[in-house]
Amino acid sequence: MTSLSYFASFTIACSSSREGDDPNKQKLNRIKVNGTSNMSTTKVAEFLSHKVAVATTLAPAPENGSIPNKDQTRQNIPTKKQFVDPYRQGLIIEEGVGYRQTVVIRSYEVGADKTATLESIFNLLQETALNHVWMSGLLGDGFGATHGMMRNNLIWVVSRMQVQVDHYPIWGEVIEIDTWVSASGKNGMRRDWLIRCHATGIVYARATSTWVMMNQETRRLSKMPDEVRDEISPWFIEKQAIEEDFQEKIEKLDDKAKYINSNLKPRRSDLDMNHHVNNVKYVRWMLETIPDQFLEDHQLSNITLEYRKECGSSDTVQSLCEPQDDAILKERVQHNNNVNLLNVYSLASGILEGNGILMKSLNDKRPLNYTHLLQVKGERKNEEIVRGRTTWNKKQSTAPFSM
Repeated sequence: MTSLSYFASFTIACSSSREGDDPNKQKLNRIKVNGTSNMSTTKVAEFLSHKVAVATTLAPAPENGSIPNKDQTRQNIPTKKQFVDPYRQGLIIEEGVGYRQTVVIRSYEVGADKTATLESIFNLLQETALNHVWMSGLLGDGFGATHGMMRNNLIWVVSRMQVQVDHYPIWGEVIEIDTWVSASGKNGMRRDWLIRCHATGIVYARATSTWVMMNQETRRLSKMPDEVRDEISPWFIEKQAIEEDFQEKIEKLDDKAKYINSNLKPRRSDLDMNHHVNNVKYVRWMLETIPDQFLEDHQLSNITLEYRKECGSSDTVQSLCEPQDDAILKERVQHNNNVNLLNVYSLASGILEGNGILMKSLNDKRPLNYTHLLQVKGERKNEEIVRGRTTWNKKQSTAPFSM
């Protein structure tokens, strides 16, 4: 029995025993294929069984009769391209090179206001990126590394990331996350994401990132080997979730920053499979430095991160934060053409005398910016880990559309 037929028979047996006993569970085991038709778990198995030439779910059984190691048995990393993953609710889109995953926002992914936290969004971006590589058939035994990267002892590291959030998903909401990759210069790769509401199609968030390769032993950046470029370039798409514009350099903060949180220590749970602190932890350290009163009334709409150095388990980290003085009021009061100069002076006088309702209303709508820096505290000098810039708006209703 081939590995694929084993998967098909196993799935059919499980789905028949579960779906047959409880008709309500049939709806829970259905996924959307190519955005047009619904397919049950049994149908997915039948679909995959007819795609032996292009898709496989389990790694092929050893020909020499040897027993695969326990990790291979438990993970079943694909060795060929898949089109549908019923377990992760994922499928290949964009003419066979993009990836879409349907996700339900869980209780541990939301905060006190029942909306997904920024950390949860970052985790979902990371997870869908890895699942995209998983379904490509290129995944080696590493954290998103391809077979060619494993042979050259290379790993991916992120150098820049930007996330724009218009609306935060709420607890129990079903969302769709699309992700794809493209070239970034000669030795880098760009990965983009779109997060949208499954029910309405409204785009909630966009994200983009730039990745480079680092030698796992020397911890130095590396050029992209030709064999790795040959692996990943067929998956490139000329498409951007966030249009490229002039990338203003993020200012470096010093010890004179208004808010400072020192003596931050990574925990073992903060380390990823590449043995450095996961970038999601950086986001938490940055946001925890902003005053709680501000966080209670404001919601992040944009974050840009520029990564400089990895952080290890023995490092002591300092988080610096500075509100930006150049966060000016962009909204302007519009007047009718028949408003004369006297009325304008009268309005201005009223505001100056204490009638600040109009100005308060405009101030509530203006974005506020913070500059951030995480650095490793050293005996002689401090080393930058990541610079950041965040943009915030006053908290609004969680509904992105009128009911």
